[in-house]
Amino acid sequence: MKLATLSDGSRDGQLVVVARDLKSAQVADRIAPTLQAALDDWAFIAPQLIELSQQLNAGRGHRSFDFDPAKCMAPLPRAFQWVDGSAYVNHVELVRKARKADMPESFWEDPLMYQGGSDDFLGPMDDIVLAHEEWGIDFEAEVAVITGDVPMGSTPDQAHQHIRLLMLANDVSLRNLIPAELAKGFGFLQSKPATSFSPVAVTPDELGDAWLGGKVHLPLRSTWNGKLVGQPHAGTDMVFNFPQLIAHLCKSRNARAGSVIGSGTVSNKDAGRGYSCIAEKRCLEMIADGIASTPFMLFGDTINIEMLDSAGKSIFGAIAQTVKQAVARKLR
Repeated sequence: MKLATLSDGSRDGQLVVVARDLKSAQVADRIAPTLQAALDDWAFIAPQLIELSQQLNAGRGHRSFDFDPAKCMAPLPRAFQWVDGSAYVNHVELVRKARKADMPESFWEDPLMYQGGSDDFLGPMDDIVLAHEEWGIDFEAEVAVITGDVPMGSTPDQAHQHIRLLMLANDVSLRNLIPAELAKGFGFLQSKPATSFSPVAVTPDELGDAWLGGKVHLPLRSTWNGKLVGQPHAGTDMVFNFPQLIAHLCKSRNARAGSVIGSGTVSNKDAGRGYSCIAEKRCLEMIADGIASTPFMLFGDTINIEMLDSAGKSIFGAIAQTVKQAVARKLR
């Protein structure tokens, strides 16, 4: 099934079930008011949502309406936890190679992961509002999962059973703020503003054969200012799958229902498939030419992130955002 959250003026929005073709939806308020409420009692709530989804897909939705992604918040507008991994080690290797730094062998065996802000997610068509272009504004196209309760010490096989939903993410990064933060040995913070998510989150079965081995085996498309700049394959070169990332998170603590885990920037060793973040393009330029020539994003730039199925149909809907300048606040 496919789920979304519509903006209704509240912090957590209104849960809706969305048709497989993303054309219609139906409010699920008689079942669960919010996605978090559904996740908190998934065993009881999910079968009811699935029944509603089946009715909607069969054209029998009694209160269905046209689905409009522009009215969507993030599927979880705020979450108890947001952590982002770096499952595509090729991305890390390129970054280190560009600055002529060796990469520890442990990076291939032990995932990198940071804990981000989860109290203020952006919807799929919300503007990316920032104060300065000089901060080095970059998009990062990713896949993410939402979990149920995952006990501390879970193995990857056990963690796999707790994956409830998948969605896309734009983990916006401020590249020029990152070096100073990492130098403190305590980042990221200011260099990671609010993360954006696709309009729709889907259960793994919606992906069919593309969901295999805890990975999504489909290309992830990034279109910057109307130009397709990358379509790396999300299943290729993913060194750590989602169950492994979740098990890494839960080594010493529980993860509660509604935890969101990101894959990190989707990246392939085949540079011909393009890139999922500008930093990777700049790294390739540094390696080849000794200088990075591609600029970061400017105010007015647009970014579109989407994943299509084998028939060319959108699975999650698109993240479609514009970078805008923040209006200075006046002192009173």
